[in-house]
Amino acid sequence: MALKSFVEVSPDSHFPIQNLPYGAFKLDSASEPRIGVAIGQYVLDLFEVASADLFDGPLLEGSAVFYQPNLNMFMALGRPAWKEARATIQRLLSGQAHPAGDSPPYFGPTKKLDFELEMAAVVGPGNELGKPIDVNDAADHIFGLVLMNDWSARDIQAWEYIPLGPFLGKNFGTTVSPWIVTLDALEPFACEAPKQDPQPLPYLSEKISQNYDISLEVQIKPSGQDAPLTVSRSNFNHLYWTITQQLAHHTINGCNLRPGDLLGTGTISGPEPESYGCLLELTWNGQRPLSLDANTTRKFLEDGDEVIFSGSSKGDGYTIGFGTCTGKIVPSPL
Repeated sequence: MALKSFVEVSPDSHFPIQNLPYGAFKLDSASEPRIGVAIGQYVLDLFEVASADLFDGPLLEGSAVFYQPNLNMFMALGRPAWKEARATIQRLLSGQAHPAGDSPPYFGPTKKLDFELEMAAVVGPGNELGKPIDVNDAADHIFGLVLMNDWSARDIQAWEYIPLGPFLGKNFGTTVSPWIVTLDALEPFACEAPKQDPQPLPYLSEKISQNYDISLEVQIKPSGQDAPLTVSRSNFNHLYWTITQQLAHHTINGCNLRPGDLLGTGTISGPEPESYGCLLELTWNGQRPLSLDANTTRKFLEDGDEVIFSGSSKGDGYTIGFGTCTGKIVPSPL
């Protein structure tokens, strides 16, 4: 299959990913020249690529050649360095996703960007390497909870999930709410966790198995809309595995946790369709578009969408809240 870039390039363009010609350009009339390569109708700024330490091969790692106003220093390095630079640039401009059916993978930004409604435990004391945390002591190792959005690229995830599991489909971004709410503050809202059948193994059997009654809401604010639109309402008490069981399981093989480590709960979906915690479930993987209002539907997230998570517990005359967990989708820069 011919090499392809996620940058949209016209078939008639002189500058596909197979070309990548070098030149100098200016960001504006007053700026110094920079080195770049042409890709379609765009220029990839090699100053920025080098600044991000993405030239990590043996010949160019740490090199200053792309900080120069011209190509002279780079051209003086010779063909091995030129080949290394070309391979790096082509790799950066490529990415794999998996289309429906048996079609071969294609290169491009995800077309199935999704949110996942989660919460996360912030670890307190933690444990030494090789010493698991007892499930009945696990709460003493949780400083508090935050809201968490585990952004997911479903098309990339589908391509890599078998046989190795999700990786690139989830490694590009995680958003959390700004305030850590302690378990002490949440204790008045403790509730019985769901009955687990079959009975968990002894290391996961709790004397007191509890969740917390935390109402959760997901809103999407499309670009140009004045107000966000609610797409899901769920609750932390739907978690099958308690957060203390999750922490104990994480350490049962001796894995050590340290203060500040973050443990995501997994998607928090309820039993009803309106309580599903991601668009993959809400739209049946895009088969049933979700109506946001009379004129707007979504299968997956689009550029300009703002995703807003909120969570709170209602007490007698007061509310325990987490603030909001917010992220906005911007177009790919390339």
